[in-house]
Amino acid sequence: MTGPGQALKTRGRRRYAAFAGDDKGATAVEFALVTAPFLALIIALIQTFLVFFAQELLESVVQQSARLIMTGQVQSQQMTQAAFKQKVCDQIVIFFNCSGIMVDVQVANSWTSADTSMPPLTFNSQGQVTNVWQFNPGTAGDIVVLRVTYVWPVVLGPLGFNLSNISNGNRQIMASAAFQNEPSS
Repeated sequence: MTGPGQALKTRGRRRYAAFAGDDKGATAVEFALVTAPFLALIIALIQTFLVFFAQELLESVVQQSARLIMTGQVQSQQMTQAAFKQKVCDQIVIFFNCSGIMVDVQVANSWTSADTSMPPLTFNSQGQVTNVWQFNPGTAGDIVVLRVTYVWPVVLGPLGFNLSNISNGNRQIMASAAFQNEPSS
């Protein structure tokens, strides 16, 4: 049976076969499918790198700042909490806003009572930290704990990637040092 109906069916089959066999746009479609997850992965990697790099920078700054207390320089110069915080800030070159640095210096009665844990932060209605930080660099022979913390802004990543660890959606990073002040000479 040949006729106009059969010719339409044959022509339709040929068009379908030509469409199914055409792979000119396949690369573009594959690229579009792979791009979104690839960019999500790159953004997550960059954000993770920045958080870990900032954490290591803060660790380095705390170790250098702890030496000022341990060697008695803070005590001999009778530094205030603000002056010591400025010394900490002077060592920070990138990544941190000095107004966001929080410094806590405490004397511990023994090594077992030295609190090097991350302090919980409290916020007011404007989202500002309301904690009151101690500043007691101690005297010769005292066990001292220096904790420096910072609220790191976190950008929510694609696909639900989130590095925040505090209620306001940011990440609290902290570095601490526990040491015994050198005896005075």
